[in-house]
Amino acid sequence: MNEDILKGKWKELKGSVKEKWGDLTDDDITEIDGKTEKLVGILQQKYGYSKDKAQVEYKEFINDNKGHSEG
Repeated sequence: MNEDILKGKWKELKGSVKEKWGDLTDDDITEIDGKTEKLVGILQQKYGYSKDKAQVEYKEFINDNKGHSEG
């Protein structure tokens, strides 16, 4: 379900992703392209998170952004 949220709303969420994780570059955002595993991996690289910590950060981000929809 969370993977579907990220993929389905990637265009809307990528600005929020950059806002939350300001160290991510435009290239990182392009590479992630709505893929949960890519985001988690890049968070591990850029922030030195453990895999578990990166997944928790991702889940919190998705939960915070679930309600953001058009209309």
